[in-house]
Amino acid sequence: MKPLLLVDGYNVIGAWTVPQREHLTIEESRDRLIHMIADYAGYSGEEVIVVFDGHYTDRPMSTRIEQYGIQVVFTRHGESADNYIEASCEAAPKWRKVRVATSDAVEQTVTMGRGAVRISSREFLMELSQVRTQGKRTVAAPPSRGDLLTRLTPQQREIFDRMRKGEAEE
Repeated sequence: MKPLLLVDGYNVIGAWTVPQREHLTIEESRDRLIHMIADYAGYSGEEVIVVFDGHYTDRPMSTRIEQYGIQVVFTRHGESADNYIEASCEAAPKWRKVRVATSDAVEQTVTMGRGAVRISSREFLMELSQVRTQGKRTVAAPPSRGDLLTRLTPQQREIFDRMRKGEAEE
């Protein structure tokens, strides 16, 4: 089973400078982001679900469509993208690698508690840009300043990652 990447769509758009610089509408921003993520998914080999809030809409049901090889979800009225992402993390098997792209601090904490790896919206946008310019299959995001995990050795990070996921010692 492929690794899973869950993207909080509007959160990523909020961290992205292109829509404001190019005066894009929210629909144009969504479409461009979906295209970029679909391109990225082709290189990364991850199953990607991009989730957009329907929290303040009148939509009675969630809408889930496949577009350009990725899943795009618009949540129903009263359901935030955060709720959908949390439920998806909870439903994923413990052995499946799950990443969540959002800059919402509470969402990062909740999803990490459910076994997912977090990536900020800015870091995710950098990954998208790197894949597009370099065309590499896997891209390492630059470490965040002040992130304790960036100061650990790869072996130490692996131990903490296994502990977080509840995996047994080998």
